[in-house]
Amino acid sequence: MEQKSRIRGGVAQLANFILKRGIGLILASLVVALFSSTPVHEWAATPGQIRVLEGHSALLKLGLPVSATVTTSNAQVAAVHGPPDSRNAFNLKQPIRIDSFTQGDADVKVKLFGILPLKSVHVSVVPDIKVVPGGQSIGVKIKSDGIMVVGYNLVKDHNRSLSPGEAANVKVGDVITAIDGRAVQGVEQAADLINKAGKEKRDIELTLLRSKNHIKLRVTPTWDKDSETYRIGLYIRDSAAGVGTLTFFAPKYNVFGALGHVISDMDTGQPIAVKEGQVVHSSVTSIDKGESGQPGEKRGNMIDEHNVLGTIKKNSDFGVFGTMKKTPDYGKTTEPIPIALAEQVKEGPATILTVVDGQKVEEYSIEIVNVLRQKYPATKSMVIKITDPRLLEKTGGIIQGMSGSPILQDGKIVGAVTHVFVNDPTQGYGVFIEWMLNEAGIQTKTASAKAS
Repeated sequence: MEQKSRIRGGVAQLANFILKRGIGLILASLVVALFSSTPVHEWAATPGQIRVLEGHSALLKLGLPVSATVTTSNAQVAAVHGPPDSRNAFNLKQPIRIDSFTQGDADVKVKLFGILPLKSVHVSVVPDIKVVPGGQSIGVKIKSDGIMVVGYNLVKDHNRSLSPGEAANVKVGDVITAIDGRAVQGVEQAADLINKAGKEKRDIELTLLRSKNHIKLRVTPTWDKDSETYRIGLYIRDSAAGVGTLTFFAPKYNVFGALGHVISDMDTGQPIAVKEGQVVHSSVTSIDKGESGQPGEKRGNMIDEHNVLGTIKKNSDFGVFGTMKKTPDYGKTTEPIPIALAEQVKEGPATILTVVDGQKVEEYSIEIVNVLRQKYPATKSMVIKITDPRLLEKTGGIIQGMSGSPILQDGKIVGAVTHVFVNDPTQGYGVFIEWMLNEAGIQTKTASAKAS
């Protein structure tokens, strides 16, 4: 009898275990099914914060087969619209449209039965920025803030040759900002000050900018019998010039952006600190076609140099920026078009504007292959691929001088060409237009975001 009781108890425990295990498996299957379903995926993928350009709309896609109340904390900044059901609640299977009215912030809250929180999205309405896309070939002339040391040369004094500057520990890439406490304006002035000190049989004090640090060194000018003047054995440069592409002109702000990358000294690779600079028209005269391992190049001449298009104020990782009073000639359009915020850029077809012959700006098809979601400004925002047969035939892909060519998608300017892949000239990088605008002093933030 006792044995039968133990058997019945064991059977009951086994049945209970199987029942619990079965319920657990069913619940687990339901959870997996629920979270792998398209509606839940769409709901989970909805960002907790979105930005909308002032006067524009955005769609909030929750994709859930339920109805809910949707409210906004600041109707003056943003309002919500969507297809209601019979109870005047929002049908979440359909997108909810968020209309923006003025710059500011608002919270959009979604609640089941008006009580249970389902989703909260912070909406920032940012300035509506429109710019004229460029594409024109431009000549860029920069005078550096100080003079850059780009190499050493030997001063021939009697029976010996030496570089007094190198001996005094002056480094290639240093920028000479002052001589004997006097600000240096150019190469000729520096040569005169060095020669004068040599005649007076005294050392000179160089104030150098090296890796963002200011240092001072003393150098002895030495008589050079070849040039019959006193020298310190340094090759120095105070200016740079080249051909590139205009990215945008913002008529509301009278500013421009170009190139999409920093201008560096050709010998040292160091970025050039701008004292002053100009942008003028240029004309493309020939093309060196790009090949794998050998980037191509636009060759061009500056023209009409007395007609200065803009004044360069800044040379940064994102290009050159400055002031411009009017829309430059030869553009594809003179009408401003909307910009795309960084998160609005998507993979797929796009176009670029650039010049490959003379001054004619043409539009060519490309593919945005990959978009890198950057929370903070960086120069390599997207990978692009040239797909237009006309451009491939002419240039082989992306070539030097094409940097700065604006990238357009869905009627908006989304970025600019910046770099080419050396081993595949059909592909390269682009930078978000938003990062270039920020460098130009045009902020894509709300007033409250600026203040925080």
